[in-house]
Formats: sequence, structure tokens, C-alpha cells
Amino acid sequence: MTSFTPFFDAAGLVALEQRLQHDLLLLNWYAQPWINPRRYADASVTDVLIIGAGQAGLAAHMALAQQGIRSVLLDRAPLDYEGPWATTARMETLRSPKELTGPALGVPALTFRAWFEAQWGLQAWEALDKIPRLQWMDYLRWYRRVTQADVRNEHTVTAIRPRSDGLVEVDVQACGQTTVWFARRVVLATGRDGLGGPQIPAFMQGVERSRWAHSSDVLDYEALQGQRVGVIGMGSSAMDSAGTALECGAASVDLIARRTEMPRINKSKGSGLPGLTHGHHHLPDAWKWRIRHYINAQQVPPPHGSTLRVSRHPNAYFHFGCAVQHVSNVGNGLHVTTSQGVFAFDFLVLATGFAIDWAQKPEFSAFAPHVRTWGMRYQPPAGDEDQELTDSPDLGPVFEFREATPGHCPGLERIHCFCYPAALSHGTVSGDIPAISDGARRLATGLASLFYREDVEYYFANLQAYADPELHGDEWSPAHTASRVLPGTAYTQSCASVLNTSP
Repeated sequence: MTSFTPFFDAAGLVALEQRLQHDLLLLNWYAQPWINPRRYADASVTDVLIIGAGQAGLAAHMALAQQGIRSVLLDRAPLDYEGPWATTARMETLRSPKELTGPALGVPALTFRAWFEAQWGLQAWEALDKIPRLQWMDYLRWYRRVTQADVRNEHTVTAIRPRSDGLVEVDVQACGQTTVWFARRVVLATGRDGLGGPQIPAFMQGVERSRWAHSSDVLDYEALQGQRVGVIGMGSSAMDSAGTALECGAASVDLIARRTEMPRINKSKGSGLPGLTHGHHHLPDAWKWRIRHYINAQQVPPPHGSTLRVSRHPNAYFHFGCAVQHVSNVGNGLHVTTSQGVFAFDFLVLATGFAIDWAQKPEFSAFAPHVRTWGMRYQPPAGDEDQELTDSPDLGPVFEFREATPGHCPGLERIHCFCYPAALSHGTVSGDIPAISDGARRLATGLASLFYREDVEYYFANLQAYADPELHGDEWSPAHTASRVLPGTAYTQSCASVLNTSP
């Protein structure tokens, strides 16, 4: 990991913040609020309630602010620990190139680079390879502060109920009590596992829970010192978990993969074109499926640095072509039976990814059975079956859920899926760093359109009632026209009257 400590300039950060606020002023970023205010049960209704205050939620808030739409963000995490970066993520650096502007929404002073250079300078930026993970978290903390996001931390959403009266009812637990919020629109900015959670293979049934963890779990890796650790998987999270375990003193780490060789090419990186970013949503169904399935099937290799982080340890072992068949408790350890033999471990880490699994999100149970999925929309060609894509929600143009059976869940379209499972419908614009600003703009402009269309009578009445005069009547004097035209050419009102009534 690149070291950078030539200097730290707090004054430089203050100057950047002043520049940012001036830039936002020049852009008239914080537009005047215009949404027709609503009240229900003697309480105000939130225009847009965003669930999640990670990078997607923050970008959505900032894009909405530019449209004059107020939002409130709810996050169950304590202040400054939103998202995975300072909790469950274990990579040393981000996988994205440092030049990507992420949630900056086209504002130069809001980019990571501007934030970095203001404190450590251009020379340190040029020496930086990739962005350290915890430093990205520090940047997001700064982003939240300077964009004045209204985040309510330690607010856990326990239920979301769409209604037929134009509102969404949300139960929120905070400070030991549950309150009910009402919003006109709810945005789920809930991350990689936004509609589910860890994917746990069937072979883990009956295995003692204290002997294994998913790579996304909160885990004290120091407790693995001196232990034989197995890691199921060979992707990015597998390398991150293996590297962390080795650095914490694990006796050995065996990485086990079903695939016969390590993928070498990151196909998703090759798809990062503006045309696809903006055009994926408009592609025919067959092409959407074909592109996403191809990337899934090719599999994304772990980053170069993450792989070296593991392989530099002599007690790290890479095993390919080892399909796991069974895992059993044996004494104080585990036996992992594979197609190539049995491994003995003290602890097992599952780097098996995430699944769209509504059962893992009980707070969505009121509407989950009514969501239309791609499995209901499209039948792929034989050989292109893909469970992740089949389970993906079939979203509308503003990331809104659609009903599986029209009329069975009124108001479902008021919940917007701005998290990873939107990828098949919209492309990767709702979670990953490269196109998060594009997705946030699409969401914000779409919501502005929906708000206006829904209350068009209100806005037309305001248009009719608008009476702010541009002129007061004393800016000119009427001329004596007859004195300004050629003699004998005056076209009098009486002549006009005769001509208009002639047969």
C-alpha cells in the first residue's frame, strides 16, 4: 500500500471547502424547494426517505438537492460507520482506479482527488497507486458533512408498507422505541446485499455456527491466530479475508475454489463505457441479460495487489478444481470434503457472495411477495440460466418496483431500488463507484418528473395564480400612431368592421 506523509495541510482542506461552497453557489446547486408539502395524521410527510447513508445514499441526496427535493437519510450504523468500509470490508485499497470521480456529481471540488490534494498535495497524489479503504471512508465522512446531508444514525428500519393513498409507511426503531414515518417516496440505498444477504451454500447445513463466518460478517480476525483457516472462494473477498487472516497470524490458510483456474480478465472493467452506462436501461431484454450473464459467467478476478497480499505468505495455499461436497463438525474442528479430498480446518470463511433473498430482509416482508422479477419477465436461452438475474427485480425507469400482479400491492411503485440488484434493469449505476453519479442523477431527475406529474393540477393552479409582474405599466408611453403612418393609409376600425361583415 502506498505511503503518503509528506505533509498534512488542514488549512488546505478549509480552503477547499470554501471553494466547494462557492462552486455550489455558482451552480445554484441547492435549488429552491418546490414540492407540494403533504401532511398526514397531523405530521409532515417526508418527500424522499432514503434508507442507507453510504455512498449511494449520499449521492442520491446530493442529486435530489440539485433538483430542489428534500430528503432524509436513515442508517442503522453509528455516526461515521455507514457502509462496509470501516466495518466488514477488509481490502487494503479500493479496486477502482483512483481517477474515478465517484459520487462527486461533476463538481471538481467534491472529488476524492480534490479532498486528497488539499491535504497532502499533488506529489502525494501522483505517488498514490490506489485509494486506501479507510481513507475512502474518511472522504465519505467529509462528503456527508460538506453536502449537509440530513442523516439520522442508529435508525433501523423494521418495516416498509406501501399504501394506496400516495404514501409509504415506514417503521423506524431508534433510541429504544419505534416511530412511524410517512414518505411520498422511499429509496433503498442498501448496498451490495440490498435485497438479501450472504449466500450460504447448502453444504453448510448443520455446521456449528461458531466455527465459520461469511466474508461479510463482523469478525475478529485476531482470534484466528495459530488456527488452520479454510476460505471457500477465490474472488476479491476471498483474498481480502485470507490476507487478513494471514496477517493476524493464522497457522495456515487454504483457499478452495470449484473453478479449475483463476480468471485473469476483469470483463466488467471492459464494459465501463458511457454508452452502456446511459444505454443499458434502453436495451432489449435479450441484450441486457446477455451482457450481465456474460460478466457473471466469466467471473471477476481478484485484484493484482490483493492476490499478492496472500501469495507472499508461504503458509497460503491455492486449490483449484476442488468442488466442496460436504462440511462436517469433527471434534473441535471441521472437515471439508471436496472432489479432491478432505481438508481439516479449525475455522472456515465463506467468500461465497450475496443472494437476492427476501427472507433475510424481514423489513421488506409487506411488499416482497408482490415484486415483479426478471424471472417473470424473461426466459433466457438454454445454457444462459442465471439465478442472480432470475431473482433480480424488474424495475421501472426510476428504479421503481413493479407489481407481479397489477393491483395486488398499490403504492409499490413508490419504493425505488437504488442498490446492486438494480444492475440487470439499469446497469451498474446504483452502487459501484464508476457510475454512481450517473445513477443518482437518473434517480433524482426521474423523481422530480414523478412529483410534478402527480401534482400537476396543483402546479397548474399555481401557474394560473402567478401574478408577479415583470412590467408595471409605466415603462413606456403609447404613441399617436396616426401621426407616424403615411397620410391616407390609416386602416380605421370602422373599415375593418365593414370588411369583416361583407359576404
